[in-house]
Amino acid sequence: MKRSEILFGILRVPFDFLAVFGALLLAYYLRTRNIDLIPGVNLLINSPSLPVFDYYFLHFTLPATVLYLLLLLSLGLYALRTTLGPWREMGRVIVASGLWIALVIAWFFFIERQLFFSRVLLLQATGLITVFVVVLRAIIHLVQRAFLRRGVGTRNVLSCGQTPLPTSVRESLVKDVRFNYLGHVSGFSDVMEIQTNEPIDIVLHTDPNPSSGDTLKLVDFCRSKHIGYAFLPPLFADAPHQLSINRLGLTPILRFEPTPLDGWGRVWKRAIDLVLGLILLILLSPILLIITIALLLVSGRPVFYVSNRVGQYGRGRIPLIKFRTMFVDADERKKEFECFSHRQDGPLFKIKGDPRTTAIGKFLRRWSLDELPGFINVVLGHLSLVGPRPHLPEEVAKYTDRQRRVFAVRPGITGLAQISGRSDLSFEEEVLLDTRYIEDWSLGLDLWTMWRTVFVVLGGKGAD
Repeated sequence: MKRSEILFGILRVPFDFLAVFGALLLAYYLRTRNIDLIPGVNLLINSPSLPVFDYYFLHFTLPATVLYLLLLLSLGLYALRTTLGPWREMGRVIVASGLWIALVIAWFFFIERQLFFSRVLLLQATGLITVFVVVLRAIIHLVQRAFLRRGVGTRNVLSCGQTPLPTSVRESLVKDVRFNYLGHVSGFSDVMEIQTNEPIDIVLHTDPNPSSGDTLKLVDFCRSKHIGYAFLPPLFADAPHQLSINRLGLTPILRFEPTPLDGWGRVWKRAIDLVLGLILLILLSPILLIITIALLLVSGRPVFYVSNRVGQYGRGRIPLIKFRTMFVDADERKKEFECFSHRQDGPLFKIKGDPRTTAIGKFLRRWSLDELPGFINVVLGHLSLVGPRPHLPEEVAKYTDRQRRVFAVRPGITGLAQISGRSDLSFEEEVLLDTRYIEDWSLGLDLWTMWRTVFVVLGGKGAD
């Protein structure tokens, strides 16, 4: 570990102490002078329960400061080698402040069996602590980066292997001020030669092979020279963010998850689907009723068309509910028009201006109104609001193994493919967008996709 990393890591402790300690003293001063933090407004009155300064200093300020530092420690904010970005660090500081005020209130309520001296003082103290800690940590971060830009504390990284370093990894190493990229060499002998002329801190192996003598020599060399050894996972280089390190006993293993949509993420997504699905069904019920009546008058029965689609994990069938937009015998006539499909690049069947579509069906498709009954599928758990488009079993039977990745999550009414071109996309482009969604899923991505869907539908681009 670099000395500068140790220095800046240690400096965070006294800086945090001063920030919390100073914030608590300033909050006490503001409360004794009846000064609030709203400019031009002074609504405070003297607090009869406010203790004298000596008591406040000894019985609250010191232990409360230590408590806050322990919370920062438990949240991993005193690691000497900083891996968090400034925004994530700020987020953890805010979490620490929330935990701190909760613990203080709980202590006084359950242990002291009384309320805190002053609610205003406690709120002001919490706000000041958060601001002071964030500001002082930001100063340390900026100073550390300034040193790194001058080469103080940077780590010399050398990549090695017959396989070239991926462009994205090389660009990250070049741009990151924490690293000084020395270049790429092909073998162990080149590493030894460079080490004699310039110190190496990390060797990044691009093609490790446990049965190779060169690999074993390289690992032993790094151990003997106290050089960090790292390697790129050869099997999952295209999805590195889905790898996690676990242990079986004392043995470390790399574990791959096909999507971050697991655990609480899956619970939250289903909850949002259920709540928003019910709200949208209620709000859109007048439109659903109008369309139902119009279809009965113009096209007759049946009003709805139920299509069996493949569900999550590629197992089971989803009864996808849509307003009927085609003639009743459309499925029987499908064979006649397969040669006219404009999606010849993949297994999907799509015809622009499909002659089997009714006049009212063209209108419904133009504005995606035929999809509205799909919210019933969302409430029932067949679909999600956002996800890969569900496809027919005969289409899925033609998928390659790579294309079957889209079944890792529940299919959806809308998705990245729907807001990026809809029917104008090739099948391969659709698969790439769905795969990207699966691997980069977040609640924020879902909300953004739903927001963009509104404008795509109103624009009518790619509708057929």
